[in-house]
Amino acid sequence: MNAPTLLNSCAKAATAAEARFRIDYPNSRARASRIIALDDKAAEIMRRIEGELWSGAHFLTFRSRHAAPGIASLSINATLGAPNGAETKLSTELAGADVVIMIASSGEGMEAAAAVGNACFVRGIMTAGLIVSHDRTDAHVERAVQALRPYAAVLVIASDEEYVPAMLQALRA
Repeated sequence: MNAPTLLNSCAKAATAAEARFRIDYPNSRARASRIIALDDKAAEIMRRIEGELWSGAHFLTFRSRHAAPGIASLSINATLGAPNGAETKLSTELAGADVVIMIASSGEGMEAAAAVGNACFVRGIMTAGLIVSHDRTDAHVERAVQALRPYAAVLVIASDEEYVPAMLQALRA
């Protein structure tokens, strides 16, 4: 009689023949991440971490929203600021993006969340929201949750900005 196959049996290849099927190197394709600060405090947090080693992530700050030409009702564009001060278009940044992580600290970024979230939805780009606040009961946090909830597949409230780099690493930014 054969022993039952355990759920973790594949992870424990017992022979050299079985072990040759393991993939022992990291994902060969880097994720094309866009990290967008939706408000001023989020931009400050982002500026403190953007100099760390990232796998090609683009760090941007939301500046203004405007209608993009086209017939789709969700055809939205926006102006974003790059770390070097240059302006870029949301549509340009989303071309080739795999994931967009929106960082907020208050509900001030409702318009920004809508613009970025809708543009990502139209393009089929995964979105995540990260709200940074020391006080989860703060009214600003509630407004930020309301702003991001409709547009973020993943929404996390972090009590400390130290969590931001860990979250970005977990998302392979």
